[in-house]
Amino acid sequence: MPATDLGRALDGTVTCEDLVKVFRSVTGETHALRGIGLELHPGALTVVAGPSGSGKSSLLTLLGARDRPSAGRLTVLGSDVGTASTRELRGLRRRRIGFVPQRASAAVFPHLRALDQLRQVAGWRGAGRDQPAAALEAVGLADRARHRSDALSGGEQQRLAVAMALVGRPALVVADEPTAELDHANADRVMDALLDVAAAGSTVVISSHDDRVTHRADRLLRLRHGVVSSETSGRRTAAAVIDATGRLQLPPELLDLFPDRRVVVEADGDQVRLRRPQEPS
Repeated sequence: MPATDLGRALDGTVTCEDLVKVFRSVTGETHALRGIGLELHPGALTVVAGPSGSGKSSLLTLLGARDRPSAGRLTVLGSDVGTASTRELRGLRRRRIGFVPQRASAAVFPHLRALDQLRQVAGWRGAGRDQPAAALEAVGLADRARHRSDALSGGEQQRLAVAMALVGRPALVVADEPTAELDHANADRVMDALLDVAAAGSTVVISSHDDRVTHRADRLLRLRHGVVSSETSGRRTAAAVIDATGRLQLPPELLDLFPDRRVVVEADGDQVRLRRPQEPS
């Protein structure tokens, strides 16, 4: 990769170009992602929202370099996930990516105490000796530092998984529903920790249905049927997204205006008008 292209890849942190993910089984194919175009940048927290089956978990698994795309290109921290070797991806995940799976128990080591688990991960990332304890404190688990994960509740395991993802401030943090099992106070504590690491320069992307989470995002992406249907940054009005093939997804509340799923598109100066085919212009 030329030096200029590598610089752009590192600066953008994560770049998706026409990203497709297809799962195959004996009953046929399932298209989880249908051509995602997306850039994620350091210093911001992005929330991916959408109904069950919209492709959120599939997208986050790819962004965390834990799976390869079926088509398209995915660049994570300068590495092409589709062509990098298994060894390269393993090293990338261990040293530079913090990942919180939807099932927190899949992220923790049941035979280790909470603090020892963070020390293990901190060693992989070259973090300072004080960072494991600080990460536990950030998620409200300082008093559980000497407990093994199998002695922790589901919500405590989820917070431990978040602490493991954040220790050492990795360049990229990916978390799938990190507040799903948490009460309001602990959900706020986890969001504070995620926002802090984003403010320190990490790229943070999480999925959530939770209004406690989505309203605190720097950027909100809504997925539907495997594509990004709208994007909101800050307090701006949500903008519908046109993908690389020219497809546009209307918000669900507008779909009822077009019951036969046909629309006439008309240009009017710098504006575009959509109308039902039977209506006069």
